[in-house]
Amino acid sequence: MTSTDTQNTPEIKIDQNNLYHDETFTDLKVGWIRRLTPVRPDGTRDNKRKPIFIGQTQFATPEGPIPIQCEIPAKTLMEATAKFSEAMELTMKNIIEKAMEMQRQSASRIIKP
Repeated sequence: MTSTDTQNTPEIKIDQNNLYHDETFTDLKVGWIRRLTPVRPDGTRDNKRKPIFIGQTQFATPEGPIPIQCEIPAKTLMEATAKFSEAMELTMKNIIEKAMEMQRQSASRIIKP
């Protein structure tokens, strides 16, 4: 690599003011919930920021499984598990609507010879 190559490469650096401890919870059936707990650069809990909950699951299709992931608006793990299904259904609905809109746009294009 030449010095010109390294000058054009963006710096890859962790933001020490935006660190999270990542924990994963699963029922081994339906999906996973990740709890991202804010921490300071020394690894201690940062109580000034709230945890983030992210739900993950997969939907079976004829073409294979589709992974789905979304943020769950919750303050606790118990609340996140209660809202998991609703969050996944809303996310799947949005994905289907976007796919249908893309299909409509694709079908409406006129192909010129």
